[in-house]
Amino acid sequence: MKKSLNAETDKRRVPNGLLEKCLAAYIAAGTLDLSLDQLAPEVGVSKRMLIHYFVSRENLEIAVIGLLEDRLRAQFDPASFPPGTSPQEFVGTLWSRSTAPASRGVLLLIMDVTRRGWSGSEHARAFYLEQQRMWQELLLPYFPDRAVADELLQLFQGAVLVYLVTGDAEQGSRSLRRMVQRNCVVEGSA
Repeated sequence: MKKSLNAETDKRRVPNGLLEKCLAAYIAAGTLDLSLDQLAPEVGVSKRMLIHYFVSRENLEIAVIGLLEDRLRAQFDPASFPPGTSPQEFVGTLWSRSTAPASRGVLLLIMDVTRRGWSGSEHARAFYLEQQRMWQELLLPYFPDRAVADELLQLFQGAVLVYLVTGDAEQGSRSLRRMVQRNCVVEGSA
């Protein structure tokens, strides 16, 4: 997706750090549903200045979604895994990063953006599709069978949902370990 600010917003030269503060406020809330009146004091500017810099709430959300996507891409960059990482270590690291306490707001925000995609937001749908593509790219070197990578991604997403509802990361960890073990044994015996 890699959305940048639109041309009208770019002209207004958003101050350095403001977009990062907006993302941090949305992560802390776990949703994009903060009003501009709620967001403004969190980021240290007035509602009027938010409108001045971003022109509209939609432009602000698009910019925040783009920054969130950049952050996720960096956090889950395939190059961040050392050569020789086993599939088990790889999936365990992904799960640990995803369920770290500091990630909870990010997960909630991702769920909120995904919900917006279900509700018809084209930008949110594009974000979701890009996340799916990114995760496929991340999984395929460890699970070259696309069907296995798809299944693992679906299991991972379901495990994240269970984790968000229950707070229990171990249940998802066990399920992921079993699936990886099953697929590594099958691949290794072929």
